[in-house]
Amino acid sequence: MNTKIRGLDIHMEGIVHLYPSQEGDVVALRGVDLDVEAGEEFALLGPSGSGKSTILALLSGLHRPSAGRILMGEYDLGRLSPSQLLRLRATEVSLVLQDPARNLLPYATAAQNVEFAQRGARARGHRPPFGAQELLDQLGMGHLAHRTVATLSGGEQQRVAIATGTAPAPRLLLVDEPTSQLDTKSRDQVVALLAQINQTLGATVVSVTHDPEVGAAMPRTVTIRDGRIGAEGRRGQEFAVVGKDGSVQLPPDVLERLPPGTLLRVRRHASGVDLLSPELESQETPPRDS
Repeated sequence: MNTKIRGLDIHMEGIVHLYPSQEGDVVALRGVDLDVEAGEEFALLGPSGSGKSTILALLSGLHRPSAGRILMGEYDLGRLSPSQLLRLRATEVSLVLQDPARNLLPYATAAQNVEFAQRGARARGHRPPFGAQELLDQLGMGHLAHRTVATLSGGEQQRVAIATGTAPAPRLLLVDEPTSQLDTKSRDQVVALLAQINQTLGATVVSVTHDPEVGAAMPRTVTIRDGRIGAEGRRGQEFAVVGKDGSVQLPPDVLERLPPGTLLRVRRHASGVDLLSPELESQETPPRDS
């Protein structure tokens, strides 16, 4: 398989999303700004209820934001009709849900599941550049091609679900908590599979996870908490982020030590800027001998 997909870039600006309830609207996202480059592998890292899955639902066109704008490649999602969004999901954007059973036909084989996913793309004039067996071989799952999904382990089902999401050759692959119920070995296989899809096919791959170890394996992560985008990570190293409004988003473990209202001293030097907490400095400085 030598086909390279031209991934979609993502631009989210000022995204707010509300879920209505009898007690009043629940705010899932609060002014989210996010950019992902075409062909990038990227993960949203945060606890349950932080807004990760809502972002995937918005990027897949399943929901429309309450406010803000989402651009993906040449598409402005807010301007697309329901039929245009349906075509986009069948051809250029794939969403793999958290539970593999929700993505697969249990009575069919792995190859039949892939072929079924490709059928919708073909019906909308999009011809995937590879066959089911070829795709499964490329992703190291050719030996599962003729196994019925119901007979596979949880890790094998998750890998087949991701292969099925990849079947139409989407420009954007969205994966919701791909490792949440897997053992360490299966988790590592799924992480490697996502990297392979990104590197081999060229698709933009966006996954969400609550697992810091999965995040550490990703080229880039962005932390999300309480519907707000926070610090960024690169291969497990965390960085503070300066927002467009001048606000500074800090890593979660730093926020735990710096409650709201904490004063930080700014120290400028030749190689950059340090933010220092006088209170923490005094706690960590050993007393001088008298």
